[in-house]
Amino acid sequence: MSTANLDSADLKAVEFGGLIREDVMDQIQQIDNYPFPFQDAIASDSVKNSYTEWTIDQMAAQDLDNANVDGAALTGNDAATGSRVGNHCQIPDKIVQVSSRADASDTIGRAQELAYQVMMRQRDLRQDVEGIFLSNQASVADDGNTTAGRLGALGAWLETNTSRGVGGADGGFSSGVVAAPTPGEGRGLTETLVRNIAQAAWEQGSDPTIAMSVPGVIRGLSEYMFTASARIATLQRNEQGMGPGTALGTVNVMILDFDVSLTLVANRKQATYDSADTTPVPVANLYILDPRYARQGILRGYQTEMQGKPGLSEIRQITVDLTLKVLNEAAHGVIADIDPTVAVTT
Repeated sequence: MSTANLDSADLKAVEFGGLIREDVMDQIQQIDNYPFPFQDAIASDSVKNSYTEWTIDQMAAQDLDNANVDGAALTGNDAATGSRVGNHCQIPDKIVQVSSRADASDTIGRAQELAYQVMMRQRDLRQDVEGIFLSNQASVADDGNTTAGRLGALGAWLETNTSRGVGGADGGFSSGVVAAPTPGEGRGLTETLVRNIAQAAWEQGSDPTIAMSVPGVIRGLSEYMFTASARIATLQRNEQGMGPGTALGTVNVMILDFDVSLTLVANRKQATYDSADTTPVPVANLYILDPRYARQGILRGYQTEMQGKPGLSEIRQITVDLTLKVLNEAAHGVIADIDPTVAVTT
């Protein structure tokens, strides 16, 4: 004993583990319970096969010399077929294996370990899907043997309204597969690029409403709007109900020409990728989106299934079988190869 008194230090020193109960809050402090903006923005529908298809069409080129002689015979045929495109499904999963003793134990913050692990891994799976959807991944057919099917991601689909760094090249759909784009050299984002790609998508007939990228790109664009170089009118924001002394330091909506209004969305789960520079740097896509023209195609929804019972443990496999349906890639746009560390300019 350290003193004449028996104090708490003496109780803690008793073998094995001491005599004072641990004071642990019976609650798990989780800070990453955030939404998945892309999946939340688009609709879902069902698909019936591992390769799902749809058709796209567009108006013919405008004919400014469209005139006929009164009484003339019919000539030509303006009928058009449109085109047929598709995407492969992908099966991501999470595995949970918990021993019988662990599941029966009095654990901190959850009543039952197996149920808690299943709940958390379901969120992990949705997190994976969000990142895959927004990547540059090419589509791959499942051969039922050693090659897993992969869906063609948004970054691979876009080829009409695009801007890429030096050396970059579009991917796109051809002959049943979606090819990945070729990364370009990293470069800074500009206001002109945002306006150009938004205009290009609008001229195709869409009404883009979202500009989505990694947090660094969205922050850089917002900060640029407060500089003297930004070609915008006075910043406006509804301050109704806000208390005195509130500092407004962000832009979350850009209203451009042609009634295009873009909500700036920072996506925590959109990943960066390596640029084509001699020394690669992390770069990102900025997507200009019309959410009406993208959907999750669900072949088999989120499932949690028991996988045998290897002795004194339980195994669960959590899966989903799905694809990304880019209903018409010309409705969207992408500014690729953006280096988030480079300041946004005019």
